[in-house]
Amino acid sequence: MVEARILVAEDDRKQADLICRYLEREGYSVAVVHDGRAAIEAARQRRPDLLVLDVMMPRVDGLDVCRVLRAESDVPIVMLTARSTEDDMLLGLDLGADDYLTKPYSPRELVARVRTVLRRSRKAGATAGAPEGPHRIGELEVDPVRHAVRLNGAAVECTPAEFRILAALIAEPGRAFSRAQLLTEAFGFDHYALDRTVDVHVMNLRRKIERKAAEPRYLLTVYGVGYKMAEEIPSSDAT
Repeated sequence: MVEARILVAEDDRKQADLICRYLEREGYSVAVVHDGRAAIEAARQRRPDLLVLDVMMPRVDGLDVCRVLRAESDVPIVMLTARSTEDDMLLGLDLGADDYLTKPYSPRELVARVRTVLRRSRKAGATAGAPEGPHRIGELEVDPVRHAVRLNGAAVECTPAEFRILAALIAEPGRAFSRAQLLTEAFGFDHYALDRTVDVHVMNLRRKIERKAAEPRYLLTVYGVGYKMAEEIPSSDAT
């Protein structure tokens, strides 16, 4: 199998070189850029299999890079930042990052995270020819094959993590998922993530698919447990 192409966007050249060496040691093909604008251009031209993205960069910061690229593609993104607050992490995930590491970090841990995100991405791609789906509840349709969400026939844009959570819930309507289970569905492992991460993603999904986010009909809270998908939506209430 051809090894993955990794784009590293890091303005600290010593840190970028270190990341590059560790990733190349694992057999990945690595390209490096040192500012946000170059990261956007390189991602568009090279179409990497994964982007390692520093948040604090000149010209265009990493959050804006993530926002721009996520609107254009589903390229997996692992964000790096010196900001370690919960809100900073949630903002990165909210913008569509697949994983998040705070500095200082172990290069070996970064390589492990990259490997996990790539494995999850390839697994999702490998199921593209599977007969599963689409799943429908009311006017909501989630198609795992096409990685698409539609509401009343109109496309709904979701981040990769949002899509995985929504796909897990709609595949088993009525089943109550704990936040830990949804973290595993969204990120593959949950040893570093927070329960609030799931709450943020569900909140964003409700804004996108519910008529009134404060009065959800599709994504229901199961108090003391987590969330579930409604088993059915009356036709008069689906929109």
